[in-house]
Amino acid sequence: MKILQVTNKVPYPTKDGGAIACMNLTKGFAHLGHDVTVLTMNTLKHHVTEDEIPESVKDVAKFELVDVPARINIIGALVNFIFSGKPYNAVRFIDRKFGKALAQLLDENTYDVIQLEGLYVCPYIPIIRRKSKATIVYRSHNIEFEIWERAAQMASGLRKFYLNNLSKRIKRFEIALINHYDLLVPITERDGELLDNLGNTRKKHISQTGIDASVLVPNSKNLEHPSLFHIGSLEWAPNQEGLVWFLENCWAEIHQKYPSLRFYIAGRNAPVWLQNRFNLPNVIFEGEVADAYQFINSKSIMLVPLFSGSGMRIKIIEGMALGKSIITTPIGAEGIGVSANENIVIAEDAAEFVSKISQLVEDQFFYEKIGRNAIEFILEKFDNLAAAAKLIEFYKENSK
Repeated sequence: MKILQVTNKVPYPTKDGGAIACMNLTKGFAHLGHDVTVLTMNTLKHHVTEDEIPESVKDVAKFELVDVPARINIIGALVNFIFSGKPYNAVRFIDRKFGKALAQLLDENTYDVIQLEGLYVCPYIPIIRRKSKATIVYRSHNIEFEIWERAAQMASGLRKFYLNNLSKRIKRFEIALINHYDLLVPITERDGELLDNLGNTRKKHISQTGIDASVLVPNSKNLEHPSLFHIGSLEWAPNQEGLVWFLENCWAEIHQKYPSLRFYIAGRNAPVWLQNRFNLPNVIFEGEVADAYQFINSKSIMLVPLFSGSGMRIKIIEGMALGKSIITTPIGAEGIGVSANENIVIAEDAAEFVSKISQLVEDQFFYEKIGRNAIEFILEKFDNLAAAAKLIEFYKENSK
């Protein structure tokens, strides 16, 4: 098949969940012999030059990069809030130049499937309808309004008011685009059910983000055990909120109980205010690490204290593939299908986080069981090529 993936961010380097979800499927399609093109917005925030994309990545797909500013600023958000009913998150990605590039690409090429990676490229469906007879697929990476609805619950004051307003705008925007596509590909079963409740009537196929077992190889050679760690984008509000909550509500008790236990935090683009919150005994801020998998392999207990967000947490999938014992919240575990105390550990409040950390530190059998079962679970449920093959089969059965 000839497939066009459309995304609002260059999916390389693969340093966040969205990029990983897009690129893993690109590789899966290519390795199965399909012809893949990726048309992507090259934003100011995540700008990449073509020279920065290695040949090994260019070998799997043709990349078409279009410069789209998608600026984020307080004045722009304020003007949008007062004079527009549309969500600021969405209007930043509605760009005339990108629309022209898409139209030109469709004039010059014929595709079997055009896969829209996320909500914010769905406004370009009318252009695709005019220019192409391809099957249009909406690949929903998460329920966008839910991210901000949950963030509002964690906030207070003017921030809470703004986030509540934003989540309602995004929900209206999300509902307005329902069924404009031909096929729906949610990333989790839960997201598929929520989209059906919002009005989806199109055929759907759940396609979780797969992992490449040849890349994610567990290695305990340099393991520091016991040790705690967190890795993720530190510019993403749910990660920021979760880490601040953990440090404020759990760390003092943990440090008192285990004075030599270290908590390593890795991730890119941490704002200064957040870095300042990491200035606590035995909390070690690593910043952006050169090799994320090497970093994960070198630490033992992974903490993912998430209380907002939506979709699937790719870093949890990767951590499980590397045999980590992971403690997260019910929201963090959403959509993965894990079993508490079998292949992952679930904690709902500060007391449970402290208790579960203590159990993993002191009970070697429990610690090893969680990590071992995590690997088996991921290898069985999240093979990338298998996921891509099932998706292609769905496309062939339901394409125009």
